[in-house]
Amino acid sequence: MGRTITQRELRNESAAVMDAVENGETITITRNGVPTAELRPLTGRRRRGVRTDELKRLFAGHPRVDYAAMRADIEEFFGDDDGIRDEDYE
Repeated sequence: MGRTITQRELRNESAAVMDAVENGETITITRNGVPTAELRPLTGRRRRGVRTDELKRLFAGHPRVDYAAMRADIEEFFGDDDGIRDEDYE
């Protein structure tokens, strides 16, 4: 069982409360001394987003993308009507 906090604590310390829940803690919220809600981590769901340092680690050692070569390959395969606009990637 996790800790219990008041509605006021939730309002004033929402970032810290969410951090605790994100780290696995279950928190009961009271209103006028009566337990009213329970904040708990969602199970079976992946976090959205990836930290920059994790991306750098994952892509370390991979070759850089050569846009001009990639574009030439796309045009050769699909032709000029591939739906990709060069100005979006310049």
